[in-house]
Amino acid sequence: MNPLPYAHLARGAEHELSLDGTPLSRIARDFGTPTYVYARSAIAQAYSDLTRAFGDRPHQICYAVKANSNLAILALLARLGAGFDIVSGGELQRVLAAGGAPHKIVFSGVGKRRDEIAAALEAGIGCLNVESAAELSRVSEIAREMDRIAPISLRVNPDVDAKTHPYISTGLKDNKFGIPIAHAPALYRQAARDPHLSVVGIDCHIGSQLTDVTPFSDAAARVLALLDQLVLEGIEIKHLDLGGGLGIRYTDETPPDAADWVRAVVDIVDAHPIARHLPIYLEPGRFLVGPAGVLLTRVEYLKPHPDDGKSFAIVDAAMNDLMRPALYSSVMAIEPVTPHATLPPATWEIVGPVCETGDFLGHARNLALAPGDLLAVLGAGAYGFSMASNYNTRGRPAEVLIDAGEARLVRARETVESLWANEMIPDTLR
Repeated sequence: MNPLPYAHLARGAEHELSLDGTPLSRIARDFGTPTYVYARSAIAQAYSDLTRAFGDRPHQICYAVKANSNLAILALLARLGAGFDIVSGGELQRVLAAGGAPHKIVFSGVGKRRDEIAAALEAGIGCLNVESAAELSRVSEIAREMDRIAPISLRVNPDVDAKTHPYISTGLKDNKFGIPIAHAPALYRQAARDPHLSVVGIDCHIGSQLTDVTPFSDAAARVLALLDQLVLEGIEIKHLDLGGGLGIRYTDETPPDAADWVRAVVDIVDAHPIARHLPIYLEPGRFLVGPAGVLLTRVEYLKPHPDDGKSFAIVDAAMNDLMRPALYSSVMAIEPVTPHATLPPATWEIVGPVCETGDFLGHARNLALAPGDLLAVLGAGAYGFSMASNYNTRGRPAEVLIDAGEARLVRARETVESLWANEMIPDTLR
């Protein structure tokens, strides 16, 4: 059996898998399957690792809410002192409901609606990360209508290759995100002249699941070159937002740790005579919550192939519960909760019940399986539940937080009736 990739996962009596000391079989017994389970201690430790790496250097950690937006996780991070990186009005409302400080919120995203911008200004968020000239004009117009001054930064596209999956690469010139860095000075000049805009920062984000710090350093260097131009024009910058995207280990990746990531950007920034005095913002999502979570699922049927074809283990979780394998061809570790001592292993396709050939959680996994077995998909704390859907009229899973040895339900499993609660049949069809 492969070594477990995360310190908060362990095997105890009879090699049963536990998360932060709580047997996962107990979670399945008490809450059913499929269920997402998160370890509070692992999230807190990851946050602590990042802040400790900065030492006393001014910084702000803005958790990327899209990674996992459960209110309990947002409340935990708010209590730890985190800020938040949001990409929608809905995420803004979630953060506020969880007790997040408005002045620690940065609002990213290429398609902010008028009502979302207005809500952000009304709430008093720290910064709108503007991603186009058209958006800059819209923010100014709304701020004028509200008689507000909107704090903004420009999200610049540094054209740095993050060397990650093309769907999660965001810093190349062909990506939809951000403003080409060569166009940024003119827009900064426009913003600096606008009485309803306050320039507060420079922002960039180059992608997700990065396993090398070099692209972070390259992007920071290009941001500092832009800073030099702005300083010459008398435009004051109050913070540098260098994005997120640090990867985690799913199977055999060897990503940098928190200290490596922080050192890569701080060494570049602190060598600059002006930037060394500016707070650094980082926007981690996956790094903070990904390793903390597992998706529990149960084997419903085994469908061995008698010839040379594939054998299928059909489980009760599906692509609607965990989209990453189908969407990105992501490979995530899958572990039996209680291994069989005598049953021989075989090669299985781990698939779900959704009516799509692309519905799989893992290919060619060498496991000893029997119907009814529990499996744990590891590293599922990020982009798991937050990307889940109700495809095939399937209720989304329950979510459970392991908190000081107690398993606490933080989101109930959806009932079928709840799925059509907002639908209606017109009288003409009755």
